[in-house]
Amino acid sequence: MTYDNPIIYGLIGKNIQYSFSRKFFLEKFEKESIINVDYKIFDLPKIEDIPCIFQNPYLKGCNVTIPYKTSIIPFLNEITSEAKYIGSVNVIKINNKCKMGFNTDVLGFENSFKKNLNQFTNKKNLKALILGTGSVSKTISFVLNKLQIPYQYVSRKKNIGFLSYEDINKNLLEEYKIIINSTPVGTYPNVNLCPSLPYRYISNEHYFYDLVYNPNKTLFLKKAEEKGAFIKNGLEMLYLQAEESWKIWQI
Repeated sequence: MTYDNPIIYGLIGKNIQYSFSRKFFLEKFEKESIINVDYKIFDLPKIEDIPCIFQNPYLKGCNVTIPYKTSIIPFLNEITSEAKYIGSVNVIKINNKCKMGFNTDVLGFENSFKKNLNQFTNKKNLKALILGTGSVSKTISFVLNKLQIPYQYVSRKKNIGFLSYEDINKNLLEEYKIIINSTPVGTYPNVNLCPSLPYRYISNEHYFYDLVYNPNKTLFLKKAEEKGAFIKNGLEMLYLQAEESWKIWQI
C-alpha cells in the first residue's frame, strides 16, 4: 500500500526558523507509529498570504505563533468562546473547509507556570509584570486572573494603563516578584538581546518565566539566575500546548 498524499499539519508564523514544533511532531509521529502524516513550517511574510495555505486539501490543522495569533482570527469560520474572550488563537482545526480556532496556550502556560508557585511562602501577595502587550500577553493575563495574581503590563511605549520599561525600578521589583517575558526578545539567533530591566535589583525572591525556549536559557533568564531568581523557559509550555493541539485535531 502506498501513501501519496499524507495528512498535513503545520505551524503558521513569521521568521520562525527557530521553532521546535516540526521536530516535536515528527518525533511524536515516529515514536507513536503515526503514519502518512507530516508537519510543515509555514513561514509567512504577511497574514494575507494565509488563504493559499488553507487551500491545501490535505491540511487538517495548524498551530499559530507570533505575530499572527490575533490577526489570523478574521480568516477563520469559528473560534471557541475562550479564544474569543482572550483574543488569541494558537490552534486551528480544519474539517470540511471549516476552520475552527482554539487557544491551548492557556493550558500550556497555566500548567507549566503554576507548579513553581509553591516556592513562595506568601503566595497571597504575589504580583506579576507581563513584559509585552501582544497576543500572547492576553493569554498570560487570562491565566493570572484565574490564579488571582494581580499584574501589570509593561510596554516599550508609554500607554494609559501600561507601565513602560523606564518605570521599572527597585521599589517596583520589590513589589512585583514574578516577571514574565511574552515578547520574542532574546529568541535565536538574537541571543544577545534581553528586555531592558534593572537586573541588579533581582533577588532569590523573584520568579522569571520566559516564553522563549530557543535558546534554552535566554539572556533574560541568565541575568535573573545570576541574582538567584528561580527561572523557567517556555519549552514545557510548548510541549503541553502541542499535545493538546493533537488531541483537538483527532476529535
